[in-house]
Amino acid sequence: MDRIATIKRKTNETNIDVTLNLDGKGKSSIDTGIGFFDHMLSAFSRHGLFDLDVKCTGDLNVDCHHTIEDTGIVIGQAIREALGSKAGIRRYGSSVLPMDETLIMCAVDLCDRPYLVFDETFNVPSVGGFDTEMTKEFFYALSYSAMMNLHLREISGENAHHIIEASFKAFSKALMEAVSIDERISGVLSTKGAL
Repeated sequence: MDRIATIKRKTNETNIDVTLNLDGKGKSSIDTGIGFFDHMLSAFSRHGLFDLDVKCTGDLNVDCHHTIEDTGIVIGQAIREALGSKAGIRRYGSSVLPMDETLIMCAVDLCDRPYLVFDETFNVPSVGGFDTEMTKEFFYALSYSAMMNLHLREISGENAHHIIEASFKAFSKALMEAVSIDERISGVLSTKGAL
């Protein structure tokens, strides 16, 4: 069964098309109008081995907020739809990922109970047209629309580019583990019998 989802979302602020294949090979086509954000989504795709197409036209004449947040919403919706019943998935995933001086911990639970814990700090306001405070907003939007529990913690870090990029990569590795199928699991991985 293919675990692929295509989601379209259009508002007065953004027009977004996303296609996500959870069982891909890390291929991506990303165009959000924000070069650094494109780089982050490409890294997420490549390191999680997800095939990801994102086309977003947003009100960048205002700022980057709506484009980044709304893209998080749509990618989260695509994750949730592609997972379907969640039967057989490992449900949990985690990663501790280094990038030069930076070390990021990420943990995921695909439990249908959305929650974000985000513990990162930045010493500059933006990187390449991407407001650093939008890192949290992106992961908040994604975690709530995907209905996942997501923890991101900066263990060490100084360079904002490294902190953000390591966060996207750590998330991709944790999610890759959580969505993977384990043939030993019958139904969903829960003592309640439901997620």
